Amino acid sequence: MLLRLRAYELLYRTDPVVRAARRALRGVRPDRILANDIESLPIALDLAPGRSVHGDLHEYYPGLHDDNPRWVRLRKPYLEWLVRRYAPRAASLTTVGAEVAEAYRSFGLHVGVVTNSPAFVPMEPSPVATPIRIIHPGASLRSRRLEQMMQAVAESSADVSLTMYLAGNDPAYVRELRTLAASLGNRVRVEDAVPHDDLLPLINAHDVGIHVLPPTVTNNALALPNKFFDYVQARVGVIVGPTPAMASLVREHGFGAVAAGFEKDDIRAVVDTLTPNTVAAWKQAASGAARALSAETQLPVWAEAVDALVGAGADQA
Repeated sequence: MLLRLRAYELLYRTDPVVRAARRALRGVRPDRILANDIESLPIALDLAPGRSVHGDLHEYYPGLHDDNPRWVRLRKPYLEWLVRRYAPRAASLTTVGAEVAEAYRSFGLHVGVVTNSPAFVPMEPSPVATPIRIIHPGASLRSRRLEQMMQAVAESSADVSLTMYLAGNDPAYVRELRTLAASLGNRVRVEDAVPHDDLLPLINAHDVGIHVLPPTVTNNALALPNKFFDYVQARVGVIVGPTPAMASLVREHGFGAVAAGFEKDDIRAVVDTLTPNTVAAWKQAASGAARALSAETQLPVWAEAVDALVGAGADQA
């Protein structure tokens, strides 16, 4: 009802999560704040003046689910309101990629970039196996059209296998994908997701990470996800679709291949080219790029932003 009435301030202030956060922070008087995601920014600005707040916008919120007409009608205007009302009040802002930062320019915002990179791990590439082991860990979201990658591998002329480790975002979709995997033969498997602490060693035991993400929503088209950097840090080759942010890094560092499109045949055309020598070269290139694409190269952006904030108690000093 509040969404339909566009009573956005009341909607935000009565959100149970927001109310719980405000109760937990009662009596807290921070000097500086790094607010993670747009929903935390209003709370941060209640606790400290804008010159003392840095906001990490992370995703492009107005494009999260814009393939859903009802979401576009009701939820998108609310998220746009949050961005317009609160983001300009922060002293500084960051997001996960240059494409997302550019999208926020339409709101008159200047946004820096801190990518979703994990910390550097001293890890060696594993020997290439037979068949070549392809991996895709992640969310079970229908908008990602995971069946395209499964069918591409099953139909490939290369000696390959694919294992998907999927979170239970959409249990019905996971069941459909398990049924599809069973029908495709023993090349394709669907397993449960693993804890994040176990993810890099698991990926390292494979040869190629695949993430062909169709631009079914705006946020997909702009994506530069943590999965991409996990692949690099785990020293495996990388196959992506022509998503600009991911494709440019694959081409720059030479640790994988970019499919011409997002459909099954586009993906299969790349998978068909895989050989042990090709994949071994990709894995070495990923190893060479791991430090440059690690968190250590990104976190100084946050450190500098926080250092530049004016402490909330400056006026009383």
